[in-house]
Amino acid sequence: MKISRLTDSLLLKRDIDTNTAKEREAVLHILDQVKKQGDAALYELTEKFDGVRLDDLLVSQEEIRLAYEEIDPSLIECIKEAAANIRFYHEQQKRQSWFITKEDGTLLGQKVTPLDSVGVYVPGGTAAYPSSVLMGVIPAVVAGVTNIALTTPPGNDGRVSAGVIVAAVESGATSIYKVGGAQAVAALAFGTESIKAVDKIVGPGNIYVALAKREVFGTVDIDMIAGPSEIAVLADSSANPVYVAADLLSQAEHDPRAASVLVTTSEKLAKEVAEEVERQLSTLPRKDIARQAIENYGAIYIAETLEEGISAINDIAPEHLEIMTEEPHEVLGAIKHAGAIFLGKYSSEPVGDYFAGSNHVLPTSGTARFSSPLSVDDYVKKSSVIGYSRQALMENGKKITALARLEGLEAHARAIDVRLGGNVDE
Repeated sequence: MKISRLTDSLLLKRDIDTNTAKEREAVLHILDQVKKQGDAALYELTEKFDGVRLDDLLVSQEEIRLAYEEIDPSLIECIKEAAANIRFYHEQQKRQSWFITKEDGTLLGQKVTPLDSVGVYVPGGTAAYPSSVLMGVIPAVVAGVTNIALTTPPGNDGRVSAGVIVAAVESGATSIYKVGGAQAVAALAFGTESIKAVDKIVGPGNIYVALAKREVFGTVDIDMIAGPSEIAVLADSSANPVYVAADLLSQAEHDPRAASVLVTTSEKLAKEVAEEVERQLSTLPRKDIARQAIENYGAIYIAETLEEGISAINDIAPEHLEIMTEEPHEVLGAIKHAGAIFLGKYSSEPVGDYFAGSNHVLPTSGTARFSSPLSVDDYVKKSSVIGYSRQALMENGKKITALARLEGLEAHARAIDVRLGGNVDE
């Protein structure tokens, strides 16, 4: 990994591909095809892109039974325990409706209502992601969503990964469909004979999934447009270079475009981490992917002071941030922008990915400056509640009409005037 001093130049090279005209054209064609042809398009596109001819889109009870038989019981227990941790964490996020009254009879409040239905997209292809199932479905269950449809690409055998099925059942998904890509997003947004349209689509995917989500936004809500994974580690001389290198590689193995950055006050640690990354890379099963990521998007920066390092981290606004300093809790307060923050040498990023309970669907590409991890809030909507008494309207009506007429909206003003005893035609 290249080592350099912190400068005012770009700290984290990110692969934000804006040249997507060709992919967008393909996505628009898929969306239109599914909208017009429904299930027929899903079967055709699944055969075209996944090489599988399906008999049914819905995962059957028999397939669920077989999935539980295929998975080692100890792994099922791991999934159940992770699900319990995630459920506990997200239960702390639940919001309640609230109402207040004033002496003049005014009632103000906020009514919190869960969405009726959501679609959770889970990537497939080169790997299966049971953890993404848990992270997408459980907050929806906690929020009170009653219809949770999960879509994921089938494997070469036409089946969904057993781990994904078990995770879907344990997390509370109401249906599982064997369809992926932009066509799955289209089905969830517009509905087909087999898949009912939902109110919101969440979950990461490839460029086609991301573009499809962007195109259907407005017809449905979406969580975010996720970019390649990224990690930043803030460390001083107390950090273990073996740990730091391992954690940098934990994200690099995701994608050739993933970004891994170390910001440290220790030149010695910087050199040790660079050497350790090379050593660990040589034995990684996904070393070709990880090496591309490290060579193209990996970097080590040396800061003069910890404060300078913290400032750099806030500029980066990373998806994942690990703080490996002598007193990580003392640094926490100064961190303004990060999707998830991991404190101390034992809080490796995979702890959050799989088991601790926090959500691993996080803002990428610097969007942690203004957005948050997937949460229960993403599965509810809030309605304002207003109840004015006669007394309150009499006391405030003239102020309301003045503001309406300031904006040139006479009908607004007259709607108040008629209640104050005025003539609607005046």
